[in-house]
Amino acid sequence: MSQTIAVIDYGMGNLHSVASALQHVAPDARVLVTADPAQVAMADRVVFPGVGAIRDCMAEIRRLGFDELVRAQVASGKPVLGVCVGMQALMDSSEENGGVPCMGLLPGQVHFFGHDLHEPGAVERLKVPHMGWNQVTQVAHPLWHGIEDLSRFYFVHSYYVRAASTGQVVGRCHYGVDCDVALAQDNLFAVQFHPEKSHAPGLQLLRNFVAWKGQP
Repeated sequence: MSQTIAVIDYGMGNLHSVASALQHVAPDARVLVTADPAQVAMADRVVFPGVGAIRDCMAEIRRLGFDELVRAQVASGKPVLGVCVGMQALMDSSEENGGVPCMGLLPGQVHFFGHDLHEPGAVERLKVPHMGWNQVTQVAHPLWHGIEDLSRFYFVHSYYVRAASTGQVVGRCHYGVDCDVALAQDNLFAVQFHPEKSHAPGLQLLRNFVAWKGQP
C-alpha cells in the first residue's frame, strides 16, 4: 500500500514546490498539501514548511491550532520534517519582530544575523539575508544517507538557529557566524535550508525522509 505524505498548509510559503519534489522522489506516494487536521493526522509522515516573518507564521499556526496539531504528530512517532521557517517555529523563541514565542518542541533560540555581519578579519560586509548556496557539515543521521559531507544546499534566511542541546545538531554551516541548520530529535528532523531547491542533495534528503522509519 502506498504511503500518504501531508504537507501542512497554513498559508505561508510555496508549498507546491515542496509537494512536487516529494512526488518526484516518491512517485507512488499520495502527497497532500492540506489544512485539514484530519488528513494530517491520518498521514504516514508530515512536512511542516514555512517562509516569511515568524510573527505572522506563529499567529496563523496558533489561530488554526496547528501548534497542537504538529505537537500531536511528533508525539505519535511518525516521521516529521520541518523546513526553513517551519524549523524556526519549532524552537523556543525568535528575536524576529521584537521577540516571538515559538512552539518549544526543540530547545533553542532563533537569532538575527545582524546589520553588520563580517567574516573575521574581513572588511566587506556580508549580505543579509543569507541567500544562496552554502556547505553543510553533517553529523551522522539516516537522512544524510547518500549525501556527501559538505554538500551545498540552498538557503534564504535572515535569522539562524542556535540549539540549546548540541546533541540535537546534525548539520551546521557558517555565514559570518556558526549556524545550526539541521536538528534531529527522535522522529523529528528539521532543516533551515530548502531541500526542494537544493538539486541532487536536497532531493536525496527528501528521498531519505520518505524511507525513514523515524529513528535516529
